[in-house]
Amino acid sequence: MYTAAIIIQRLVWVSGLVQITTGLLFWTGNVLALIPLHMLNGLVLALLLWSLVRLAARAGVHPGYVSLAVVWGIVVPVFGLTQSGMLVGPWHWVIQVAHLLVGMGAMGQAEGLARRIKGRPQLRPAAVA
Repeated sequence: MYTAAIIIQRLVWVSGLVQITTGLLFWTGNVLALIPLHMLNGLVLALLLWSLVRLAARAGVHPGYVSLAVVWGIVVPVFGLTQSGMLVGPWHWVIQVAHLLVGMGAMGQAEGLARRIKGRPQLRPAAVA
């Protein structure tokens, strides 16, 4: 479980980097053809978060953290798929910023769960003498 948390945590880092990079490219009006990749990777990020949720629940992480991450994992794809129709016009940048914050929140949730899983004493690998 400890190793799985580390692997998923690193996959979240890679996925998050791809999301932020492609998102910034879209904001500058470049490479809009990559939007489907961005959407697919956002779904992957949500699935990685839910994988950490499952590990965290099994590891005995506080249910409040686990529940928040479950809800956040639902909000990410729903908000991502519906954001293009929200506040259309000159104020759409507000939705774009909210979209960025929701995505970064998902990455933060994943990071927090991974740290809590790895911090469980019963899951730490035994030291080799």
